[in-house]
Amino acid sequence: MGCVWFVGAGPGDPDLITVKGRRLIEQAGAILYAGSLVDVAATRYAPPGCRLQDSKSMTLDQIGDWLIREAGRCETVVRLQTGDPGLYGALAEMTRRLDAAGMTWRSVPGVTSAMAAAAAAGESLTLPDVTQTVILTRVAGRTPMPPGENLESLAAHGATLCIYLSATLLPEVERALRAAGWPADAPMLVVQKASWPDAERIVRGRLDEIDRLCHESGIDSQAMIVASPALGARGWADLSPSKLYDPAFGHRFRAASTPENPHE
Repeated sequence: MGCVWFVGAGPGDPDLITVKGRRLIEQAGAILYAGSLVDVAATRYAPPGCRLQDSKSMTLDQIGDWLIREAGRCETVVRLQTGDPGLYGALAEMTRRLDAAGMTWRSVPGVTSAMAAAAAAGESLTLPDVTQTVILTRVAGRTPMPPGENLESLAAHGATLCIYLSATLLPEVERALRAAGWPADAPMLVVQKASWPDAERIVRGRLDEIDRLCHESGIDSQAMIVASPALGARGWADLSPSKLYDPAFGHRFRAASTPENPHE
């Protein structure tokens, strides 16, 4: 029996897949890819004769059956998923079936869209004296949120929020953040298809206008919503510098300097 590899394809740009992920695709005998989310170009590294299957119309049982069947004839089977397999990737549901069948499987991490969105917009998700915490979450829809994880409760921390799977729920995002104390003019960032060649779109605006701006831009799917007190920091007049690069902050690679001894 072969090994089933759950590979994170990253946010969309096929060049953002990891070197290990690309190597596995290059040697795969069969690849099951999420065609509704992963650019087909991510499979361009597949070798001749590799069986390619789009999973967008398949159920969980059909996916499990396909992976088990292909692992019976191939040494390397790849389940190619958007972003990172461990984040909203149904990894536990799929691997339970493989565990029950005695299959060997491994997971290869990938770049998630929160990081790709920040990179596309030239933003940092953390900033000294502003926020040192990033919360990856979503708004309740057809899949409810567990107790204590509603967006209003999480927003009350005032930290950076990276909100997945919620592009059609921006009015609810605004309601939750305002209820948590965020001001109407809080900066917001929405990036659709971050890193996708010729498809990426970036929208910036205030909390009280971001839904309208996204509607006018036609953004209603595959978008990352970022709410953060650190947005736009590179344009601020003053920033608190990181202690790591502060000359007065010593560590094992560099001695601290003082005005009296600037070259210590």
